[in-house]
Amino acid sequence: MREASIPQFFLYGEAPRTVGDRFLHLETLDERSRPANWNIRPHSHRNLNHLIHVRAGGGEMFADARTTPFRAPCLLVLPSATVHGFAFAPDTVGRVLTVSNGYLSDQLGGRIDAAGLFAKAGVLPLSDDGGLDDLLARLARELAWTAPGHSEAIEAVLVLVLVETLRASRQQQADSPRRAGAAAALVARFRGLVEAKHRSETRVETYADELGVSAKRLRNACVQAADTTPLRIIHDRLLLEAKRLLLYSNMTVSEVAYFLGFDDPAYFTRVFTRGTGVSPRAFRSVAG
Repeated sequence: MREASIPQFFLYGEAPRTVGDRFLHLETLDERSRPANWNIRPHSHRNLNHLIHVRAGGGEMFADARTTPFRAPCLLVLPSATVHGFAFAPDTVGRVLTVSNGYLSDQLGGRIDAAGLFAKAGVLPLSDDGGLDDLLARLARELAWTAPGHSEAIEAVLVLVLVETLRASRQQQADSPRRAGAAAALVARFRGLVEAKHRSETRVETYADELGVSAKRLRNACVQAADTTPLRIIHDRLLLEAKRLLLYSNMTVSEVAYFLGFDDPAYFTRVFTRGTGVSPRAFRSVAG
């Protein structure tokens, strides 16, 4: 996708406009996601950073040309100018905090490493989000009224929110070697099963059941450890076998499809073409 084709919004669905140095906005996920059927197409904000607290539900985040699954409770961190989009599970619950670059640098720069916190997009799992949920509720109240000390209270609560985010980031860094090791071990077992059963089984759920995990956990492990999805691993192994059969056997394309466990040769042709860029017949013709 060309950068020029990616829409830029002030907030999602709004036309770009200049924001002040002290811009701060808080809203629920429901406000913009429900009208968009819980799917936010890729876009960017020139000067706005997002911190999204997901309290219930989950989905997928598209950022930095990667798709990352997430589930509650977690925080989604999105720096300004990052092209991003979401596919939320229906009725996901949370809040979206939007802060301008100017607010972070001018108002909070001396109190917290906001630049480091928003250095890259990411998903931060939370072990307990009760405290953060209370802080964001307090921030929403402070933003809605003009009681004495209004501005000072907003900044104080915002600092606490960013501190909680920073701590979640540090905890993720401390846990990452253990999590990466567990994910890699699960993916290795999955690849072994695919190697043994790729001709008879193509359903991710069946592999997950045999591994004793949920399909979601298997997907998360594959994304984390292999930067791909379980279905892509299954299809890649099938494509490798298909290429071998097309090159070194006299089977027709339909026979190759049935041999590899496809019920429909047309579906096999679509999978092969999507994975290689050419149809099975074209592949055989060019390779031959």
